[in-house]
Amino acid sequence: MNKTVFSRRSLLASTIALTLAGPALQAPARADDFKMGLLVPGSIGEEGWNRIAFDALKRVENELGAKISYVELPENPAAFEKAFRDYASQGYQVVLGHGFQFQDAALTAAEDFPDTVFLISSSRIHEGKVIGLNTDASQPFYLMGVIVATMGKGAGLIGGMEIPPITQAFEGFVNGAKSVNPDFPVSTVYLGSFTDASAAKEAAFSVISQGADFVIPNANSAGMGVIQAARESGGKASTFSVYSDYTHAAPENVLGTFLADYGQGIVRIVSGIKDGKVPDSNVDFGLKDTDVIKFTYNDAATRSVPAELRKLVDDVRAKIVAGDIQTRAK
Repeated sequence: MNKTVFSRRSLLASTIALTLAGPALQAPARADDFKMGLLVPGSIGEEGWNRIAFDALKRVENELGAKISYVELPENPAAFEKAFRDYASQGYQVVLGHGFQFQDAALTAAEDFPDTVFLISSSRIHEGKVIGLNTDASQPFYLMGVIVATMGKGAGLIGGMEIPPITQAFEGFVNGAKSVNPDFPVSTVYLGSFTDASAAKEAAFSVISQGADFVIPNANSAGMGVIQAARESGGKASTFSVYSDYTHAAPENVLGTFLADYGQGIVRIVSGIKDGKVPDSNVDFGLKDTDVIKFTYNDAATRSVPAELRKLVDDVRAKIVAGDIQTRAK
């Protein structure tokens, strides 16, 4: 995995540049206003992960009458903490950091702002008012693993960074595949980036050349490179949409979609906070939350999932929800 090391000077320079050039936060509103801020790692214009968060924020505005604001950030811990502090100092009752990488910055900022609830996507943290909102992607990835090991010869998993939400999702895939065929070959590549679609495409072609006929992304906007590789593979590879529906980009190659209706979950949690009910633990969305996590099929795919396999997947899904199948190590 590629690593970027920031010096103290470069962190300070990046923070100053963000302050000068980044989106301005809203001016303080009246004390009786309910306000929610959002921090995203990149642009809300990107389909997938960041767009999910922005859509959730808009639902909070429309359904709960909240005043909202967001800021787009580089992958820079100093910028994360500054943005959290800016929102909290302006009286925002809730701030969502959209990604596991925001967790440490939230814990530091929260020490000085006890009246603000800091929500962290893809995290299982619960310390005071820093609360993780985790979508247990290992569960839908387990279903993908069952499908791929039944239909395919090998799989390549392309991740953005080697962080718990992604490694746990991939663990679910491997466990699902091994439940069908203990010897099913699965290779994993971490890009060190959530935005480099070219690197993702290259990685996908690499595993295809090694015999994988399924390539699965979990890399935010970079994942589009995996979809493109499947489309350009000449029928050699199939894939799945992850978090958002990319079927339109490769309609013959995308077999199904794991869709996270994160907005529904966010509205549920933020509504409780607005009413004074702060969660007393981290929040874990799973297949049991049918209003949040959806797994669907693409009937137009060249290698569409056959009916008998769909029935098997339904049975596996029911066992996961019942707790009879553990998709990852606890």
